[in-house]
Amino acid sequence: MKKMNNKMQLLLLSGMLLGLAACTGDFEDINRNPNEVTDDQLQANNYKVGTNIKTLQGLVVPTEEHRFQFVESIVGCPYAGYNGKTVDTWQATFENYNPSADWRKVPFVDMISDTYPAYRAIINGTDDAVAQALAKLFRIAIMHRVTDSYGPIPYTQIMENKTESLEVAYDTQEQVYTQMFAEMDEVIAAFKDNLTLPSDAFSRYDAVYYGNVSQWLKFANSLKLRMAMRLSYVDEATAKSKAAEAIAEGVIESNADNASMHTTDNRTTLIYNDWGDHRIGADIINYMNGYNDPRREKMFTTVKLVEDGQEVQGYAGIRIGINVTSKSTAISSYSNMLVTSTDPYLWMNAAEVTFLRAEYELRWGAAETAKSLYEQAIRLSFEERGASGADAYVADATSRPAAYKDPLNQHSVGTPQSTITIAWETGAGEDVKERNLERIITQKWIAIFPLGTEAWTEHRRTGYPCLLPVVVNNSGGAVDSEKGARRLPYPVEEYTENPVNLQDAVSKLDSEASEGSGDNMGTRVWRDRRNLNE
Repeated sequence: MKKMNNKMQLLLLSGMLLGLAACTGDFEDINRNPNEVTDDQLQANNYKVGTNIKTLQGLVVPTEEHRFQFVESIVGCPYAGYNGKTVDTWQATFENYNPSADWRKVPFVDMISDTYPAYRAIINGTDDAVAQALAKLFRIAIMHRVTDSYGPIPYTQIMENKTESLEVAYDTQEQVYTQMFAEMDEVIAAFKDNLTLPSDAFSRYDAVYYGNVSQWLKFANSLKLRMAMRLSYVDEATAKSKAAEAIAEGVIESNADNASMHTTDNRTTLIYNDWGDHRIGADIINYMNGYNDPRREKMFTTVKLVEDGQEVQGYAGIRIGINVTSKSTAISSYSNMLVTSTDPYLWMNAAEVTFLRAEYELRWGAAETAKSLYEQAIRLSFEERGASGADAYVADATSRPAAYKDPLNQHSVGTPQSTITIAWETGAGEDVKERNLERIITQKWIAIFPLGTEAWTEHRRTGYPCLLPVVVNNSGGAVDSEKGARRLPYPVEEYTENPVNLQDAVSKLDSEASEGSGDNMGTRVWRDRRNLNE
């Protein structure tokens, strides 16, 4: 992508720092040559670009409370073992594999419909290289989560000829990933060409890195690495090459470069603190209790428990997919997530990226390097949480996940989900390699909490961490309780408003699936190829 003169770029974006001006028409009516527009027109153009950047950023991990709840709290987090519902009136839920028609809308229709007006406005409304690169990056960051949840989605044709239409053909997931990689390389090239752009050019509208292009470059490479590792079981050659490219170009390595969306008010406090619709899942509590993990006090609230006849404060999780009989009892019996209104929304942290690098080395590099990166990633997570004791934790070769004990004595399980320990295991052989892979994914799962969609996607890719089956499976046989949901069903709106393309999408889904068929939650998407019976 052509490098823009810094002075010209600053002129194009200077209106972002000069205050708000009245919008004087659509992008198409504004002459984009700064030598031929008035100051008012330039301000209006820059304001629109900036506000659309903020809109897209607010969709990567949704900042609006209802959208976050549907995408993360109701879907991603339960499927990842992070949280379970407490509401005693919810009957048709994702958690029990029978979501109602209105629940199926938000993760697909709302995410796509809200993304493209803002994306199109930037792509059609400015020639600025960095603004366009940011828009493309955010679309990838949003839509890789959507395709990972559904499989085939509309992608390559949705912006054809720079027009907006949602009633378009779907791409296979393989086609979506291929296009996203091509676009990501364009994004990376644009950032590399504009590393000297002062941060104040975008700082007013950038709530993640405040206009720091070098940090955006690290995030872009880190996201490319995450996407590359997605393909490890379906296209190993591409996974290896794309991951190597990303690592070589430079990824997030320190917590100072963590990608988090900062807002004036973190609205997830409504979901967890005010509404109390969810409590922490039994799965993550079991692992962290068994490991006596020092990060628990930074992540969860304690509740009253009875141990050996004595009342103590401790951490307790709720089983996923139970029929809740009393919301108030569930709220008081299980741990909650610690979140305040000033907390940012996590997108990606240095721990996740370092775990991805550890997995890369485990698969295609040096075992000793993998070990070093694994331990470094754990230390980064402890540092991020402000927890102590990382050195003792990484050396712990005896602690194992705990068996689940329900404080309400209703859904306890006598056997732990896994016997995996924390300390890296030395030695040769595929069995050792596999156990170390489980360690990497399990510790990454703990470190990226509460990124439910990401954790669920990685669980489907690798089979780790080992999770408890849902208690009540209302799928009618479509979902194997031991394997869990493999994807989300398309919304009813697609059947009524885009029926021809939707039926073609289901055919494409079937053509890519290694197991299952049809638009149900048991059908595997293209990149979900691991033999879970191994």
